[in-house]
Amino acid sequence: MQDAVLAMLAKEPSHGYGLRARLRRALGPLGDSMNAGQVYVTLARLEKAGLVVCERAEGLPDRPDRKVYALTPAGQRRVAAWLTEVNWPKPNLAEFHLKLAAAAAARLADPVELVDAQRRELLRRLGDVQRAVLAEPDGSTAGLLLEGVALRLQADLHWLDACERRWSNTENEPEDA
Repeated sequence: MQDAVLAMLAKEPSHGYGLRARLRRALGPLGDSMNAGQVYVTLARLEKAGLVVCERAEGLPDRPDRKVYALTPAGQRRVAAWLTEVNWPKPNLAEFHLKLAAAAAARLADPVELVDAQRRELLRRLGDVQRAVLAEPDGSTAGLLLEGVALRLQADLHWLDACERRWSNTENEPEDA
């Protein structure tokens, strides 16, 4: 969640409510379960870590001042590192989706290139697993576990194909994604 918040701030400084709305839109129905306080707790942690700074922005006459958060240089470096990282063996599909949406919205990276990098890593690991399966004796428990890992990798590769189709057909992602 921290990296997704940082990436959303890479586009432009924002207040917590705006960030939460953008994250919820990017996640679709999965974002409905997002706790309202989660973004604010994350922002506080990021500020304490020196990855964001906070300034008060004057509110409207009938509203209080708002805290507006912006990336620090360290926050910008962390976003750049996050965009090039591949998440395996425990890929979090919602986090990867947010990575694609944030990269496109802030024009930080080409989402299709991020999908390609993830695919290369999964294909490399699938090859490793398939070789390990072949090395196991028939009927071994380890072979069954490795077969499950291979099936999971194949499913993730199919999902990446869907991601690539989606992002290849999108010339400009909506500004609020």
